[in-house]
Amino acid sequence: MKTKLDILKGVHPGKIIERELLKRNISKRQFALSIDEYPQTLGSIIKGSRNMNVDLSLKIENKLGFKEGFLMTLQVFYDIKQSKIDVNYKPDLSKFRKGIFWDTTYEKIDWRLMKKSIIQRVFSYGNELEQKEIRNFYGSNEVDKILSIIKLR
Repeated sequence: MKTKLDILKGVHPGKIIERELLKRNISKRQFALSIDEYPQTLGSIIKGSRNMNVDLSLKIENKLGFKEGFLMTLQVFYDIKQSKIDVNYKPDLSKFRKGIFWDTTYEKIDWRLMKKSIIQRVFSYGNELEQKEIRNFYGSNEVDKILSIIKLR
């Protein structure tokens, strides 16, 4: 049986805080002030644009009744997940012909940011193997969704 931590691994701690505040019907501003923090700081953490730190984690855990270290543990697992995504986020480049990306180099391609353009290019100029690799990489549902949007234009 999975523990609560196993289920939440990779989730930014801000999402857990947001959910808990909603559940308890507490405003973010009210909660931030109650733990002697700036509302902007708490807002940034909830949005995921700022990471949790130890001092803030302890304040929030104490106020919400979470186990000590819970939010920092989530932060570490989130950081690990992000690190793995950033390092390994590219398809098997050996399955692509160099000519398909004639105007750039593989090392400069941001596979996350340029997803729509990459899918469009591979499905316009790529062969079956290249298209299959893109489907494996992004997932068929995501590819089909983007292709349907492109065809609507």
